Amino acid sequence: MPHPSDRIAALIGSRICHDLVSPVGAIGNGLELMEMTGQPPTPELSLVAASAADVAARIRLFRLAFGDAGAGQRVDGGEVAGILDTVHGAARVKVAWQATGEHPRPQVKAVLLALLCAETALAGCGRITVTRTGGRWRVRASGERLRADPALWALLDDAAPPENVAPAAVQFLLLPGACRDADMKCAIQHAETEIEISL
Repeated sequence: MPHPSDRIAALIGSRICHDLVSPVGAIGNGLELMEMTGQPPTPELSLVAASAADVAARIRLFRLAFGDAGAGQRVDGGEVAGILDTVHGAARVKVAWQATGEHPRPQVKAVLLALLCAETALAGCGRITVTRTGGRWRVRASGERLRADPALWALLDDAAPPENVAPAAVQFLLLPGACRDADMKCAIQHAETEIEISL
């Protein structure tokens, strides 16, 4: 049973993403209509189009990671891979989602929160690989140097949270509850150039 505050946070996440996706989609549709008029593309319009696509993908990612995840809902791995490709296409952190097929949405929620945790350990560049074998998920982040805050990573072992957790690290607070909701157990392995979260 989700903690009431976790449930409220998920509903807020779903509401925000739901309300933002329509206007962002309208921007994309407007740009497509402008292209259909035969107007030659300009660097400015290309920038707006790329930004709109990036924002739309991030909203979809945040909806899956922070929104409400019903027990009976399923998510296609190809959809998740496409979202991550758009979000990280031009980024220095590359993400490879290698879990094909459909998966329960609560599991995908937990895995994406783990991915966001792993991303914080990469000092601006590196690679994250997501796999699922033998019923276990693995999120592996590797880079030349890692920057892992011990106080944040201790939260995944149900440690008491520090007094001040930055908004960019909220996934560390949410992952333990998401794992409980999805009946998953979280385990962390640290190495000098790699961190793996198994779920």
